[in-house]
Formats: sequence, C-alpha cells, structure tokens
Amino acid sequence: MTKTTQRFFDGRPESVGQARSFTAEALADWGLPDRAEDVRLCVSELATNALVHGTAPGHGFLVKLDADEEVVRLEVHDSRRQHPEARQAADTDTSGRGLILVNALADGWGVEDRTPVGKLVWSCFKATGGTTA
Repeated sequence: MTKTTQRFFDGRPESVGQARSFTAEALADWGLPDRAEDVRLCVSELATNALVHGTAPGHGFLVKLDADEEVVRLEVHDSRRQHPEARQAADTDTSGRGLILVNALADGWGVEDRTPVGKLVWSCFKATGGTTA
C-alpha cells in the first residue's frame, strides 16, 4: 500500500528546517527508518534550492512524500521552470554542492516541468532490497 503526504512551506529560511522535520516525522510514522537520514538530507538540499533559486517572490514550495514497501519518493515543487544543474564547486565555495549530495545519496533523481508553471525535483530511495520505479 502506498503512503502519501505533502505540505506547503512559505518562502522563508526557517521553512527548510521545517521541511526536514516534516520528512523525518512522516518516515518515522510510516515505520521507514532505513533511509530516513538520506531522505532528510536530500529534502534539506532540494528545499534550499527551491527557496534560493526556484520560488518567485511571495511564493513557497511543496514537499511531497510517497512510500511503499520498496521505494520512498521525495518531490519538491516550486514556482520556476529553471532546471537545477549539478556543478563542480571549488574548494573555497560555500555553496553549490547540493545536487552532488543528492546524486550521491539518492538511488535516482530528476526534474519535471509542472503545468501550468514551475517544476518538481524528485529523488527516490530504495528500501533494503527494493528497486526504484
């Protein structure tokens, strides 16, 4: 059986921490501790990207979680169509490593346009022995 939850967050810095807490609580409630820390770190990165690069002034972002016995799927929806791109940050850069972290922790990730505006950035996390679909 698939479990689903979502929550909208205002476009302000404290929303990133709230998104992490929301994600951790949902996974705990669903009894899915295996990849909870990986998912929590990825929601932090994707929510930060949405806040800094993906939300138009006055807009926030949506975090959606779907889980079944094989996969947890995380989505972060925002209001801009510009797709994020992983880049190689210099040693002295204080940002720019988020998507590299998502790529390392998730079993897959991507970007999809939303209708009528915006995009969603998703990442999937296999449960022990599971496969991404």
